[in-house]
Amino acid sequence: MDYINELNEGQRNAVLYCDGPSLVIAGAGSGKTRVLTYKIAYLLEEKGYDPWNILALTFTNKAANEMKERIAKQVGPKRAQYLWMGTFHSIFLRILHYEHEHIGFNANFTVYDASDSKSLIKTIIKEMGLDEKVYKPNMVEERISNAKNRLVTPQQYLSNNDLLESDRDAKIPATGDIYLRYWNRCKQANAMDFDDLLFYTYILFQEHPDILVKYQQQFKYILVDEYQDTNYAQHRIVLQLAAQHQMVCVVGDDAQSIYSFRGAEIGNILNFTKAFQGAKLFKLEQNYRSTQTIVKAANSLISKNQWQIQKKVFSEKETGERLHVTEAYSDVEEGDIVANTIVKLHNRESVPYNEMAILYRTNAQSRIFEEVMRKKGIPYRIFGGLSFYQRKEIKDVIAYFRLVVNPNDEEAFKRIINYPTRGIGDTTVGKIIAAASRNNVSLWEVISQPQIYELDVNKGTLSKLNGFHSIINGFIQHVSDTDAYELGTAIIKASGIMNELMQDRTPENMSRQENIEELVNGLQDFTQSHREEDNERIYLSDYLSEVSLLTDQDTDQSKDDSKVTIMTIHSAKGLEFGTVFVVGLEENLFPNPMCCNTVQGLEEERRLFYVALTRAEEHCYLSYAKSRFRYGKMEFSSPSRFINDIDKQFVDKGQTGPEFGKPIQRKPSPFVRPQPTYTPPRTLKRVSSTLVSPSTGKSIPEVAVGQHIQHERFGIGEVINVEGTGENAKATIRFQHAGEKQLLLRFAKFKVID
Repeated sequence: MDYINELNEGQRNAVLYCDGPSLVIAGAGSGKTRVLTYKIAYLLEEKGYDPWNILALTFTNKAANEMKERIAKQVGPKRAQYLWMGTFHSIFLRILHYEHEHIGFNANFTVYDASDSKSLIKTIIKEMGLDEKVYKPNMVEERISNAKNRLVTPQQYLSNNDLLESDRDAKIPATGDIYLRYWNRCKQANAMDFDDLLFYTYILFQEHPDILVKYQQQFKYILVDEYQDTNYAQHRIVLQLAAQHQMVCVVGDDAQSIYSFRGAEIGNILNFTKAFQGAKLFKLEQNYRSTQTIVKAANSLISKNQWQIQKKVFSEKETGERLHVTEAYSDVEEGDIVANTIVKLHNRESVPYNEMAILYRTNAQSRIFEEVMRKKGIPYRIFGGLSFYQRKEIKDVIAYFRLVVNPNDEEAFKRIINYPTRGIGDTTVGKIIAAASRNNVSLWEVISQPQIYELDVNKGTLSKLNGFHSIINGFIQHVSDTDAYELGTAIIKASGIMNELMQDRTPENMSRQENIEELVNGLQDFTQSHREEDNERIYLSDYLSEVSLLTDQDTDQSKDDSKVTIMTIHSAKGLEFGTVFVVGLEENLFPNPMCCNTVQGLEEERRLFYVALTRAEEHCYLSYAKSRFRYGKMEFSSPSRFINDIDKQFVDKGQTGPEFGKPIQRKPSPFVRPQPTYTPPRTLKRVSSTLVSPSTGKSIPEVAVGQHIQHERFGIGEVINVEGTGENAKATIRFQHAGEKQLLLRFAKFKVID
């Protein structure tokens, strides 16, 4: 038990209490993962629990794997291997595979991803003769998902007047009928979507009390990470499993609840002690990540929220510098200021690029920063870009795998029936779908016995369908006797996808080939590593169960050694960086105007800003622009109200000079090209214009070398050269942050100051 001595008092108390339900409120950077890890080790080593009696639920595979590795070091890999530890979806998928008969599925059911679900909904909308411009698949899918996360069946949906009225108000009254058809089609295709993994688990336990009792008796202790991110369905399942023994410990931070748009309900953590009477509350309040100033600034911000569990987060690290707030003339200048600061920190203070991050509220804001980073030669990465398993060529291969494992998978069937092209067009596919719907069978059944189901196609088309059927059916025979790697590589070869990609050597096709080759590498690694661990043959169905649960957050998101990270604040949760830039702090941007209509919405936006601040370890820069292009026109903005929510003693305001913060004393690197010196203006005085442009009808300012201008986008600059006259007049301006630019004066939007 030496590891217990590594814990501070709050952490130790949370770990040692195992006599009933407990809620651990873990402030930012307070070591919650350590508490969860050591608590599980303590349950195994000191409290006599067997590993298979412990259920630990997380939100990412990465978090589960990290915890399992730490526990393995403490209690040994053999014991750790038998823990039921993973994401909600992976654990419930495992249970549903065991109990599939009780909910009317067979063992090899498919898990649909978002694009599969959308495609099926789109098909149903078309079959019902509805207007896709009105019944937008994304919107319908969101409504169905929300219903499932609230544990509302199609039948309940169709009898709920509030839901039906909401659909009528949105002019999509047939949504309930689409939901019912979607539910039945998934069942018919032996498929579930991600929401179903939760919903069917709840239904399983609700309708089969004996099954629930079995798992209640197995899971004698339940632990849940990031409880503030749970939705209604997840919370209800935890209540089901813990109802008998009440041995449940949840960990989270209400101040970091930022996912209501995904269905997360902050009430689950705020009301936990009501749901579990007698639950003991523990607070982890020491922040090990950030300086005292950053922690105090974040505390002063979040104190403005009404709905929270009070805590006093503190840091024993150095005091640290104050937060720097900078006003930019425009979003373009804001990008230049941030990029210049990154260059200076990297070159003059040797701050690694990977220790710096730019955080913004919306994805659309990345464009400015991507452009300026490229322009200045700063390496960067967009965190949360298109994941490996979402690329087209990978989804095509996976669809072949899925159809072989589960030939009733409608979405996989439609995706590959004519890819690579084999002369089976949309008309034929439409006939197959119609026959399947008419006979209440899967698409695969129709092409397996086309005569019985009266498939109306000519002999040539029938021959092509038989050829496709023969390829897939040949592999179906080996699903249970050939390992994943061997069968998978054979399918890839027989599919013809690689042959098609090799028809030309364009960079795009070469990249796609490399992606498929990497998929094969991953398939081999999966098969080999699992075989070494389990000493059993690993089948393609096992591989599909794993990859179906992968998300952007679960791919390798370790910091790149040579790149600045650019991402949304939502994506930054759980990460930390030495230096953080929080940009675009303007009203109608952050807070997002759509969230300002309710107290709850505004408080979540404030929590989002709290998350941004607490990602920083040492330096935190805040910036806003007085103007930016939105909807194709220039809009002027004011600073975000959140800046004023931070206690003024923790903030440096008005830093608009080239340094953007603390002056750097070290000598510049000899490898850095020196920047031209900018001379600030002596006084500010408007100079009148004397010329009018015939082509634009606008006055042309007269400028002279040595004068200063204020440009709408680039900010303050000094005129260093003027050439041409009248409409051809050009001026070279050296801007504070944007560098040198040559402006054609008749089009330039600026005013002269002196």
